[in-house]
Amino acid sequence: MKKLSRFLFRIHSWFGLATGVFLLLLGLSGSILMFMEELDPIIYRNSLRVKPTGQPLPIDSIYRIITAEYPQLDGIAWLNSEATPEESYHFRLYMNDTRLISYDLGAININQYTGTILRKGRSDDLEVGWIEWIFQFHFSFHLGMPGAALAAIFGLTMLISILTGVVVYRKFIWKVLTFRVKVNRKNWRTVSSDLHRIIGVWSLALNVIIFFTGFWMNLFAFEKKTWDNEVIPTPTNTLAKVSLQNLYQQALQKAPNFTPNYVYLPTQPHRKFNVRGYYNDENRLFSSRNAILFDAYTGKFIGITRYADLSAWEKIEATFHPLHVGNFGGIFLKIVYVIVGLTPGVLSVTGFLLWWRRKLRATRS
Repeated sequence: MKKLSRFLFRIHSWFGLATGVFLLLLGLSGSILMFMEELDPIIYRNSLRVKPTGQPLPIDSIYRIITAEYPQLDGIAWLNSEATPEESYHFRLYMNDTRLISYDLGAININQYTGTILRKGRSDDLEVGWIEWIFQFHFSFHLGMPGAALAAIFGLTMLISILTGVVVYRKFIWKVLTFRVKVNRKNWRTVSSDLHRIIGVWSLALNVIIFFTGFWMNLFAFEKKTWDNEVIPTPTNTLAKVSLQNLYQQALQKAPNFTPNYVYLPTQPHRKFNVRGYYNDENRLFSSRNAILFDAYTGKFIGITRYADLSAWEKIEATFHPLHVGNFGGIFLKIVYVIVGLTPGVLSVTGFLLWWRRKLRATRS
């Protein structure tokens, strides 16, 4: 058992050391993104606020403004259908520059009363602000498909480091949870050792959830089809043949207790118009697969998908995104996620100090 513990400790140490910097960056960016929806309007308040003047333009008019500006898009997503009258409409752009090393997301904000474009551009070059830049960096390091695969690998290595740490420090887990382990301030070695154990134990469960779900959501980066599609040029937009405004109103009528938070506007015939969101009588943890779908080229209603109608595995998988982003428990849970999101960086630093201490001991002996 002692040999196994030593072996697991080596794995725990090397995996933590090899990925420490990246885990620090993932943790910091993830913590910032916890308040992405709140920070973006505040930081860019002066440039993104609008003055209400009459009724907002219909979705169809804004759709044509965007598609005229970007004639080759994979799709458009309206991200703030819950916007107040003073908040400009915010859209995500799905693009393709046929390069594997760039992940093609963009953003555009439009004054919904005048049709004026307030900001636009790609998310990987700060044209639309550092919040959007951080969002794309978080899951791809701005390295496109290789970066998305790399982020998934780091998520997996963090999981391995956590699980091996559970075995290595198993005798301390209950002591930490019952507050019987104190930080010994004798020197930097004892401080780093005790902090590593205490922080690691208290953040254990949530870190497992965050890194596993992050790994799972980036599995698309290991699919050959996904890589192949990245180098195929996007065709010229094929605009919807029916009113998107009418489809949106129909969607709201079909689900009167439904609050939309994502509206997909297709620009290619094989894509469907869909409205995603949450029902007012359900927790946001169980809402990520809710959707109301229409064919934007014929106007045909396709159907409604609800969490309750999914299979057992689909229900489990549907919780991965909200579990990863922590958007289902209000402001208190977001703060907890922010704090835990910083722990991989702290664990990397304290883990490095522990490794360095052992190396110094081995050198002296």
